[in-house]
Formats: sequence, C-alpha cells, structure tokens
Amino acid sequence: QVQLVESGGGLVQAGGSLRLSCASSGRAFSPYAMGWFRQAPGKEREFVGFIFWSGGSAYYADSVKGRFTITRDNAKNTVYLQMNSLKPEDTAVYYCAARSSATVTYDSWGQGTQVTVST
Repeated sequence: QVQLVESGGGLVQAGGSLRLSCASSGRAFSPYAMGWFRQAPGKEREFVGFIFWSGGSAYYADSVKGRFTITRDNAKNTVYLQMNSLKPEDTAVYYCAARSSATVTYDSWGQGTQVTVST
C-alpha cells in the first residue's frame, strides 16, 4: 500500500475546468493502475476512470468520457484528473486509488478532495 493525497478541488462554475492531482509519498511508486472515483452525498461511490501506469492508456466512465482526461507523471509519482466542461452533476468528493497489481483490486486510497460545480 502507498499513501495517496488528492489536491486541486474547489468551487468552479458550470462549464469551467479543474485539474485534480493525486500524489504518492511512496519511494517506489509503481502501481499496476491508478483510478479515480467520486461520491456525492447520499449516492454510492462512482467509478470515473483509470490509467495503466506503465503504458498510460486511460479508460473512462460514459458519464465523463470526452470531458475528463487522466494522465500521469511517473517521475513525480503523480496522477492527474483534468476535468473540462464541468456540470453540476460532477459535484462530489473525488478520490484517487492505486491498484498494486492485476491480481488485486484497488488497495490504496486517498482522503478525497471536494469538487463543487455551481450553476
């Protein structure tokens, strides 16, 4: 497991953009994949997208496809979630998570960062 810290959340107008960061404090950060999830009050946790650490291929939930982009900076042990064309429905606490290998599920989670999209 590694320690993950999300940052970059805040208040933004609908149609605006925001970039979230998820930094690992681990010295040897080499996960199989990094995922982004979100959870709004009263709702279940929702998958946003993930990125394979080695190759950098990313995949997204239909709800954010075309608007969100996940990238990573291996040298900085950081994964990013670029959010464009934000909608009020995107309001949630966003979490990043690490999957250490292909044989396990996500086993390390950050504390989350609040994203609020106003009308």
